[in-house]
Parts: sequence; C-alpha cells; structure tokens
Amino acid sequence: MTMDQSFIQERIPHRAPFLWLDQILELDQENIRAEKYLAADLDVFQGHYPDYPIMPGVLLCEAVFQAGALLISETLQGKEEITGVPVLTRILGAKFKREVGPGDTIEIRASLKEKMGPAWFMKGSVRVKGKVAVQVEFACALKEG
Repeated sequence: MTMDQSFIQERIPHRAPFLWLDQILELDQENIRAEKYLAADLDVFQGHYPDYPIMPGVLLCEAVFQAGALLISETLQGKEEITGVPVLTRILGAKFKREVGPGDTIEIRASLKEKMGPAWFMKGSVRVKGKVAVQVEFACALKEG
C-alpha cells in the first residue's frame, strides 16, 4: 500500500498549504511515523524571521497533530464508530529543543497513550537530522462535520 498524499487526504481533511505530512513511513494501530520536506520557498520562511528563517514551533506541533489525526482515522477505518473528524482538544505540554529551517526534512511521530471514551490522549515528536526538535503531548476527539 502506498502511503502518499492520496492516502493521507483520504483520511484527514487538511489540504495545502496547511498539510504538513508528505508521506507515511510507518503506521500501525498505536503509532505513526511520517515525513515532510520543508521547501526553502515556503511563505512562512519569508515572514518568520526573514533574516534567520526558522519553522514556527506551532507549525511543527501542527504536523504532529495531523499525524495523530491520521492515526485515529486509520484506527477507525472500517468501523461503524466513525462519526466525524479528529480535532485537537488539548495541548498538555510542548518542548522545543532544536530549530528547523528551510530545506530540512522532518520526521513526525505520534503514538496513542490512552483512549478514554471519545478522547484520544497522544504524544508525539518532530525530529530533524535524527535529533528531537519538538516533543508534545495532546488530546483529540471526534467532531461532527
């Protein structure tokens, strides 16, 4: 199975220019590992410290949240309980450890910690050049569309 843009867009509603996943590298019922290339010509680099462009931490977190949403969607594939789209309900903490810049390829990970009723508690990270750039814990719930 190819886990590229079409696979991703079948499972989450995000679209360019706000889709922060290029391809899925690994996926099972509790973990996802994805990748995104950050082209040097992205608009965000023109306005976020133009003389020293860095990827905003909030967008790195968004990449993790999108991976988490895709993990939830994939977990629910083929089950009758799908009743909406996964949306962020809580950010429990974020740590920013390393800068990410133009031309970097980031590796995005998310994993399920616990599911309680309609809530999915997750943790995730972004790595750049093999090192952790961001760690975040968060929760999602399904929202009627």
